Amino acid sequence: EENGHLSKRLKSQVDEEDAEDQTKKLPKRKIVLLMAYSGKGYHGMQRNVGSSQFKTIEDDLVSALVQSGCIPENHGEDMKKMSFQRCARTDKGVSAAGQIVSLKVRLIDDILEKINNHLPSHIRILGLKRVTGGFNSKNKCDARTYSYMLPTFAFAHKDHDVQEETYRLNKETLEKVNKLLACYKGTHNFHNFTSQKGPKDPSAKRYIMEMYCGEPFVRESIEFAVIKVKGQSFMMHQIRKMIGLVIAIVKGYAAESIIERSWGEEKVDVPKAPGLGLVLERVHFEKYNRRFGNDGLHEPLEWKEEEEKIAVFKEQYIYPTIINTEREEKSMMNWLSTLSIHDFNSSAVGMQANNKTSKNSDFEGSDGCGDDSE
Repeated sequence: EENGHLSKRLKSQVDEEDAEDQTKKLPKRKIVLLMAYSGKGYHGMQRNVGSSQFKTIEDDLVSALVQSGCIPENHGEDMKKMSFQRCARTDKGVSAAGQIVSLKVRLIDDILEKINNHLPSHIRILGLKRVTGGFNSKNKCDARTYSYMLPTFAFAHKDHDVQEETYRLNKETLEKVNKLLACYKGTHNFHNFTSQKGPKDPSAKRYIMEMYCGEPFVRESIEFAVIKVKGQSFMMHQIRKMIGLVIAIVKGYAAESIIERSWGEEKVDVPKAPGLGLVLERVHFEKYNRRFGNDGLHEPLEWKEEEEKIAVFKEQYIYPTIINTEREEKSMMNWLSTLSIHDFNSSAVGMQANNKTSKNSDFEGSDGCGDDSE
């Protein structure tokens, strides 16, 4: 009897080892994963190997990839081994509905289901596509779209509007907001909208394709609106500062001419709106799609079939987090109270324009993009 138990145990051990060997024999293939996540409680997207103090989205992702058998354990410790690359490096607390990562994996059966089984419910892999061997999600991405959801009382004029949650955005104010946001379109020198970049730094020039604010809507008795921005790439804090400056103008703290002035060489004091509300909506691979999307071997990197899943995820995890956190922590309300201490009329006090080409500080994360990090 004992021998029978022993042989059964040995057989199951052999079966497990066989299955493991079969997995190890699977060829590794370059793929992209479509990810959605709520960033609250995380220290951004990018993993800092050796630092368990600050949890990141990639910590949970890599752990799930190892546990599901897609990658060997040592690839989790050295991500270069699986050619891992994220398309955009979202900052602390920032969410994503359409993040893309590229990596080499073993294409196991039911791969998405197995990875998701090892992820918390607020991080989901919504899609997978095979890509060319040399594909790099950061370098091949030619544009990124972000949204920023904010309570509309952010646009209430400081002198003659109610400042609380009872505020409702009127048509004229929305038109003014959109007129100001449209000023950002085109190529400008955004050195005033990030840190540690001087006006002579060529990498401070960025191209914005569109930026606008949609119609307001009410959730949990607070009126919100969503600003959309599409650009080639963004520097650290750039989007939050672009929005912060527009809010300062609409509220009556700064003159409209400050936007034009910010493109110049002088250092302008630009306030940075809170990180809550910022979402990486989607990333664009137009050049790649034209070249490889219809070559008979690869699919275009578009996610029409996954759009419904993305919408459901946003409704379940991203919007409720933004709304509830705003209600409980009042991040926008508290930030608005700091606008009066900014000096919008002259160069920022004590801030000298740094004409030297500065080192990039994107290692902290960015408004989604480490796309220009060194």
